[in-house]
Amino acid sequence: MNAAADPSSTDSPKSGILRAPRPPADDFRLDIWASRPPTIEVLATGPSATVQDLGRPGLGELGVGASGALDRPSVRLANRLVGNPEGHAAIEATLGGLRVRFTQAALIAVTGAPCPLSISGRGEGMYAPIHVYAGDELWLGAPTSGMRSYLAVRGGIEVPMVLGARATDTLAGLGPAPLAPGSALTIGTRTLAYPNVGLAPQPRYPERPVLRVLPGPRDDWFVDGALAALCDRVGYEVTAHSNRIGIRLAGPELAHRRVRELPPEPTVTGALQVPPAGQPILFLADHPVTGGYPVIAVVHPDDVPLAAQARPGQRIRFALATHPERQR
Repeated sequence: MNAAADPSSTDSPKSGILRAPRPPADDFRLDIWASRPPTIEVLATGPSATVQDLGRPGLGELGVGASGALDRPSVRLANRLVGNPEGHAAIEATLGGLRVRFTQAALIAVTGAPCPLSISGRGEGMYAPIHVYAGDELWLGAPTSGMRSYLAVRGGIEVPMVLGARATDTLAGLGPAPLAPGSALTIGTRTLAYPNVGLAPQPRYPERPVLRVLPGPRDDWFVDGALAALCDRVGYEVTAHSNRIGIRLAGPELAHRRVRELPPEPTVTGALQVPPAGQPILFLADHPVTGGYPVIAVVHPDDVPLAAQARPGQRIRFALATHPERQR
């Protein structure tokens, strides 16, 4: 059941966050585990489910990408709702279908792409702390919008650390393997103060996201007008050939001015790399650390999570970032 919101403890109607009191000490003893470590048992994964945290930043020069949750604000929120440090590992579920069982009582939260959610057959709401009992099963349906939902549990998911993170990098093969039926995930014990949030409503995803871009670093490799074509109102369609590595887009062609090959050079999350065919690829968290095609622009870091929630068949637009935004 959701922690009940107490209107008398709401900080402000403008905050969008409802405060709820901590339950009595004899209700749930979430920080004192039985002799057997509490576990999440994976029963079904849907199209894809992986363990993700905030990734491995700063290792690019060693050939290691950052990886981590594609929608970082959502995984941070999920962790805050259960009283975890924001960097704790959680489950990233793509297009629903996740079903798991809890071996002991726990406090959980689901954020990200809005989807039907049930606990042992009873409907529950997203963006709020939820108490589950030993043996309870959680099921996530297909999202009504967006791509990726996040399941956090108080204490975090304790898979082995690899190069300072617990994230699954699907390109490099680092971290835990993608989840499969039969996977068992130990729940950790490191927590912060018990959360006093009852509900944290989130805005709806736009039907046609507009992503701010910073030109370059190789926009001079393209014909005149290519950057304008990238930002045309027609926009680009997200194709089905997209994953955690990147989003392949279909739309106005971005023709190269130079025909020679570009030596491999470092890439970043949000880079719009353009192969000779002229259709851009938007790099996401598991992108390669180097690339051999010119990058016409880079999506603003604050807009990358929105890009990661765009579904196949959805259209997105790009717009040049204003000067103050470029300086952030």
